[in-house]
Amino acid sequence: MSNKFKIAGLQMVSGLHPAENLVAAGQLVAEAAAAGAQLALLPEYFPIISSNDADRFAVREPYGSGPIQDWLAATARQHGLWLVAGSIPLTASAADKVRNASLVFDPAGNCVGRYDKIHLFSFDNGAEHYDEAAYIEAGNQPVALEMPFGRMALSICYDLRFPELYRQMTPVELILVPAAFTETTGRDHWEILLRARAIENQCYVLAVGQGGEHPGGRQTHGNSMVIDPWGLVLDRRDKGSGIVLAEIDPERIRQVRANLPALNNRRFQ
Repeated sequence: MSNKFKIAGLQMVSGLHPAENLVAAGQLVAEAAAAGAQLALLPEYFPIISSNDADRFAVREPYGSGPIQDWLAATARQHGLWLVAGSIPLTASAADKVRNASLVFDPAGNCVGRYDKIHLFSFDNGAEHYDEAAYIEAGNQPVALEMPFGRMALSICYDLRFPELYRQMTPVELILVPAAFTETTGRDHWEILLRARAIENQCYVLAVGQGGEHPGGRQTHGNSMVIDPWGLVLDRRDKGSGIVLAEIDPERIRQVRANLPALNNRRFQ
């Protein structure tokens, strides 16, 4: 592992119009770059939040080609940083579904990683109903990338509830969790789950959510944060657009793992 590496989470309240959301995202990327961020993470479905499946289908792109991906490449290149699209809708093998995909662009604007959301959210408490499997085609492959600071695990939103996903990629130095957590589930579970993932994997977690009220009345939890390998929250933003910022410190990771060698003490691997 190398020297300290500054990371940023870009919280948004995306609407129905991709062009407007890209402008908003671009302003946040510029703010993060000006603050010295070397990696910036956008939230899940940052180009569009809609309760209408047809809206997502209308903006889905084939992997490697499309205005959203072109924007991501150009923005990473413009600011000379690693830019991670929390997720965008890509075409699927099924005509009536999309892939909910996280894409990683390097500072030269090259797409160097793709992760398709594996775990699809379902929830029904009588007042709220979600069934992502109805319109999303699930991925099946965990993805971790070698980065300048070490190994980085990709995940999206509901994946957070499945610790076995991250165990398949252990050890990692950073876990990314872009999300659009509902306010109902987020207020009780979001922070607890994030801190648990950081503690049990003894790594940093960068979690960035959609955070506010969207067109149609949908409420997302926000509460974006950076968490260190001991489970301490280093920065946080509750609601609204804005950034969270912190440094990955390789020495902090080394110290935590040396003092409490839990990863080495595992019995089931």
